[in-house]
Amino acid sequence: MEYQKKEFSPVVQKTGIILTLAGLAVIILSYIVNPERSAFNNIIGLTFFGSIVIGSLVLVALEYLSGAVWSVLLRRVSEFLASALPIMIIIAIPVLFNMHGVFHWTHTEHADEILKAKSPYLNIPFFLVRFFAVMVLLYLFYWLFIRNSRKQDVTSDQKLTKLNVIISALFMPVAAVGLTVLSVDWIMSLEPHWFSTIFGIYYISGTLLAGLAATTFAGVSLGEKGYIPGIIRDHYYSLGALMFGITNFWAYIAFSQFLLIWYANIPEETFWFVQRWQGGWAVISVILIIIKFAVPYAGLLSQPSKSDPKRLKIMSVIILFAHFFDLYWLVMPTYSKTITLSWYELGFPLFVIGILILVFNINAKKNNLIPVGDPKLKRALDFHL
Repeated sequence: MEYQKKEFSPVVQKTGIILTLAGLAVIILSYIVNPERSAFNNIIGLTFFGSIVIGSLVLVALEYLSGAVWSVLLRRVSEFLASALPIMIIIAIPVLFNMHGVFHWTHTEHADEILKAKSPYLNIPFFLVRFFAVMVLLYLFYWLFIRNSRKQDVTSDQKLTKLNVIISALFMPVAAVGLTVLSVDWIMSLEPHWFSTIFGIYYISGTLLAGLAATTFAGVSLGEKGYIPGIIRDHYYSLGALMFGITNFWAYIAFSQFLLIWYANIPEETFWFVQRWQGGWAVISVILIIIKFAVPYAGLLSQPSKSDPKRLKIMSVIILFAHFFDLYWLVMPTYSKTITLSWYELGFPLFVIGILILVFNINAKKNNLIPVGDPKLKRALDFHL
């Protein structure tokens, strides 16, 4: 069939290899020169990579739960991206060997009353247990989704779709808790004295946006080159509308966190934002508002812009860059009171992009680009708004 596995241009694989090796070289050199700074960048790279792969997996589950038709043509794109999930453990390993230099709460000999009270949660053994437990659970659900999806290509058994709907209902609360745990452990605990009850959903909203942006860029690119026949402007509009909606949701959560902390004016909460308005970080804060909200909002506001494939690709790249920038804004003020931007920050973005390209390319060679056995495929091909 025309939807069977495809061989991409050799340029795709070469690009992935070059980016991966270049990123790895920068990472190794940066760890040699400045291990502490590199570990902070490692956290940014880990959480950015996690946002794309876990966000893509959440999109797969959302399609099953919602019964959406239009997204069937693009579901394999999300599945391919989500398949890189186990690599998160590899990316995390260097930080796990540098925890004492990154996480203040590991210095138990200097713990104050607040850290002592949080020590039943913030301790290295439990940190490791939580991380690996979340990874195992998420991969288990990924394996169940993919096993049924790929099996359906062969059998066209509609019961497999119903089974994945049930699995999706079980997966969503696990994903919500898992993403909250990852965000609290890897980002929020960098400032262990800080309190915020909304931080988990802040990271979740960014994760959804990153996963959707990566799926949109890859899906639109494949559609333009004819690898996914049947995609029309109505499919593009649905992608654009969803990106626009989640952009607004992220902005709502971000502003809510700021407003509640500002209004309450509790020192244990406000110092975190004060830190990001000093030493030049105010510039980063303003830029973040512009590139992660104002630009995507304006760029996707009109109906024609949501249907324009070129506009969608541009907005997807901007959103992914903005999400990485957001993570930089969350993490690096803990490392330095002044802005730190240098070659150190290039390693993980290059590595992450390269790895995702390679993983996607490998999946495309081995698997169908469209779920040919899905009972909703015919309606997806005939989809019109």
